[in-house]
Amino acid sequence: MKKIVFVFTSCLFFAFAFSQDTSYVAHDSYKTIKLPNRSGDHLMIQVSSDHWTGMPDSISSHQSGLSRGFNAYLMLDKPFRSSPKFSLGIGVGISTSNIFFKKMNVDLKAGGAVLPFTAADSTNHFKKYKLSTGFVEVPLEFRFMSKPLEPNKSFKIALGAKVGAIVNAHTKGKDLQDKNNTALNSYIEKEIGRRLINGTRFMGTARIGYGIISVFGAYQLNNLLKDGAGANIKLYQVGLTLSGL
Repeated sequence: MKKIVFVFTSCLFFAFAFSQDTSYVAHDSYKTIKLPNRSGDHLMIQVSSDHWTGMPDSISSHQSGLSRGFNAYLMLDKPFRSSPKFSLGIGVGISTSNIFFKKMNVDLKAGGAVLPFTAADSTNHFKKYKLSTGFVEVPLEFRFMSKPLEPNKSFKIALGAKVGAIVNAHTKGKDLQDKNNTALNSYIEKEIGRRLINGTRFMGTARIGYGIISVFGAYQLNNLLKDGAGANIKLYQVGLTLSGL
């Protein structure tokens, strides 16, 4: 993990050293192209609808459609000297995911080797219940922009990947109810535990849009849980991106 951090930190430093250069040499004429309206670095914000694949029916039948995520990255953009329509973006940021359940408990503090997902149809349960994870991530994108001189009036495509390290995993339940959904107590219960959650996450990414708005998708390439801790569950996100590049 230390080697991965070192490599990506080095890439960030290299990209930052050249990110403010807004002059690029055209390959065919060897003339300098100025990109006065294009910043070398920018903020990329994403909101998503989150889902899990690979779940057994005992889990999927208790999922709620409210699941959502939020991602925010500081990105450095380096256009290719041969063609400023193409560029490489690299950055660092955070990614959060909130998977909501109906009448289910997830015991992150369980002492065994398998993460328990327990149905609570016939017992007390929380009206609102979710499993939340947070990762520090390093995204890398290969980008195409149809009008590099007018980024806010340009058609854009980006393909890439990102690697993340877990910083938080917790469950949160709100408003206790009995098996008949009758309110018992109004309080919030939070349990923290990431022992059985995979500490490293790899995801493939893609987005397409116009101007500062684009639609994105991200799919986890490795499993959410550690080997032997449960089903081969993977996260995928579909949502909107707000970004200048």
